[in-house]
Amino acid sequence: MTHIQPFITRRQSMASKMPAGIAIIPTAAEQLRNRDAHYPYRFDSYFYYLTGFREPESVLVIIAATDKTPVKQILFCREKDQEREIWDGFRYGPEAAKEAFGFDEAYSIAKLDELMPKLLADQPAVYTMLGQDRAWDQRVVDWINRVREQMRSGVIAPGAIHDCRSVLDEMRLIKGMDELQIMQRAADISTQAHRRAMQTTRPGMREYQIEAELLYTFYRHGAQAPAYTSIVAGGANACVLHYVDNRDELKSGDLLLIDAGCELDGYASDITRTFPVNGKFTAAQKAVYELVLAAQAAAIAQVKPGNHWNDPHQAALNVLAQGFIDLGLCQGSVEAVLESEDYKRFYMHRTGHWLGMDVHDAGEYKQNGEWRLLQPGMVLTVEPGCYIRPADNVPEHFWNIGIRIEDDVVVTQTGHELLTVAAPKSIADIEELMQ
Repeated sequence: MTHIQPFITRRQSMASKMPAGIAIIPTAAEQLRNRDAHYPYRFDSYFYYLTGFREPESVLVIIAATDKTPVKQILFCREKDQEREIWDGFRYGPEAAKEAFGFDEAYSIAKLDELMPKLLADQPAVYTMLGQDRAWDQRVVDWINRVREQMRSGVIAPGAIHDCRSVLDEMRLIKGMDELQIMQRAADISTQAHRRAMQTTRPGMREYQIEAELLYTFYRHGAQAPAYTSIVAGGANACVLHYVDNRDELKSGDLLLIDAGCELDGYASDITRTFPVNGKFTAAQKAVYELVLAAQAAAIAQVKPGNHWNDPHQAALNVLAQGFIDLGLCQGSVEAVLESEDYKRFYMHRTGHWLGMDVHDAGEYKQNGEWRLLQPGMVLTVEPGCYIRPADNVPEHFWNIGIRIEDDVVVTQTGHELLTVAAPKSIADIEELMQ
């Protein structure tokens, strides 16, 4: 039961954060891709965080402890069905799932509508995924209304409905050692994929051929999926922040920006590297690259307990603004460039985001209107960039240079640790590897 203990502990923690009441958390629904073919199934992150259970058509119920009763953890899931297993593969069924995943009770998902009004009776509050899916919201309201119909017999219906994500987001924001170990393995796989991409890339290849190398490496080393649609952007495409067509030819003299990471056991990695298609940076590319690398170093240095979330971003901005002035892309003082936001012509996004089960993971960035303080166990990306499109007031040798450098960083007790440190990013290391 060791491997499921973290999930049991999280359910207990969730129950302790509910003053009283019942939490009802569904997993994601299967989605049709076209006609009768489905997209590859991916569970809901909140549901998986609390259960470790990967099957669709499942619902978790947690009932908070009272003076008279302990916490109760209940799973609703699909019945064991040998005929369906011939077509779709193994399924646990309620009894096996109860034992394997440490639940107090487990029932067929077919009994959900029958049993939920009974479980809701005399509960003061409901915690659920409020506002995520209208059909689910209506289903919860219908259950509560069925409880209200029994009020003359002395049954009390829940008087409040809360969004459980406000509790779960804070829990998910601080990663445990079990989570960090998975994230390190995911980062290691993604690092190998980026190294393979650098070694494989040659002028004349297509972007999708490099994407294929990434996917091959992900799956070959045990990842279940890419954590997001890979960006493989050569030349001018690198100046499109969310470019995902990945169809164009890679040309000598251009840069290739790759933003790609795998998902392993429910956890994402997220790495961006930029390198020359022909293995050698031009003088202009080198100047911009060194600037972005310096901005990232300044930002990473600000990742430590007690600093605010915005400190890494501000550190990167200060370096980039000075660099844009030095390169002749912006004019005036650093303070003037920052105040006028003239830098946004070349750097228009923030420097990072939370990372975990979702690539843009759960957790608020501000508390009470102030940037929140960084704490040990938080994981974030640090990803400054520079994107220079053709323009009258921009020297032509900088045109179509798009550079982003992104690493995954854990806040530790004394500072930070890079999960993706093995992915080459110095000019010397990149050029040597590409040889």
